[in-house]
Amino acid sequence: MLSERRLQVLRAIVQDYVGTEEPVGSKALTERHSLGVSPATVRNDMAALEDEGYIAQPHTSAGRIPTDKGYRLFVDKLAGVKPMTAPERRAIQNFLDGAVDLDDVVARTVRLLAQLTRQVAVVQYPSLTRSTVRHVELLALAPARVMLVLITDTGRVEQRMIDCPAPFGETSLADLRARLNSRVAGRRFADVPQLVEDLADGFDLEDRGTVCTVLSTLLETLVEENEERLMIGGTANLTRFGHDFPLTIRPVLEALEEQVVMLKLLGETQDPGMTVRIGHENAHEGLNSTSIVSVGYGSGGEAVAKLGVVGPTRMDYPGTMGAVRAVARYVGQILAES
Repeated sequence: MLSERRLQVLRAIVQDYVGTEEPVGSKALTERHSLGVSPATVRNDMAALEDEGYIAQPHTSAGRIPTDKGYRLFVDKLAGVKPMTAPERRAIQNFLDGAVDLDDVVARTVRLLAQLTRQVAVVQYPSLTRSTVRHVELLALAPARVMLVLITDTGRVEQRMIDCPAPFGETSLADLRARLNSRVAGRRFADVPQLVEDLADGFDLEDRGTVCTVLSTLLETLVEENEERLMIGGTANLTRFGHDFPLTIRPVLEALEEQVVMLKLLGETQDPGMTVRIGHENAHEGLNSTSIVSVGYGSGGEAVAKLGVVGPTRMDYPGTMGAVRAVARYVGQILAES
């Protein structure tokens, strides 16, 4: 364990390096921070921090910069994240309140996060598997053709066309709609298969084929593997940090383009709380020079998806974590009210 004083020195190095982009020397530290000790003591502390792998010397005669391990300890020992100011909170609310549907909420959230943090913003669409059914609508398009519309508690809408094995009258369709909603409305997706397994038994024999076709389409919609989607914005922000990426920015851009990679990274932790992955903690090689700050969002205290930002490890962690948390809270409120 580091002594409180060495932790203070590490904090000062991280803050200065993030703020100035320049390696930090002991003289500058003692001038800029009231550490209460001599430059010689600070030099000794920095030597100890370097020996333990918390800071490194990028090239001879330069100051020191934090390593992934140093940033990790800095984040773990944060007293608190930086709260948003009242004008910032109002701006977030006003911007998100204008959203007209779920796609618009996600698009606005991406733009907002990218602007607030000046990093790359990543927002996962609410997952169907963690959602509940708000309503199932069935619309007759032709005597043997029906449109199924599934509406979730997060405002997500899924539509499917169904070709029925036989003509299906309006009265039968209304009956199926009513019985189906009485069983599944307000219930979690995971519970739906069990709730509808004997539903067809209550219908006349000539209608059962169509009822089974409608139910199997509904169940397919619930379990589709390609349901997980995300939106990414602010990629141009990375160009401001060119010198923060050791060789080139390209591996980062390639990793961001791989939705599967990003979904896997966001989904690796089931914890809906704040997650900060730093440098080599990111399993994907292309993201080894980045940090990912993410948090779950949802309505009613339950996370239905995650949102966050990707940026260089030289990141304003308290500010970024504060912005990500504030935006997630407002998105959750919008979903709860929708």
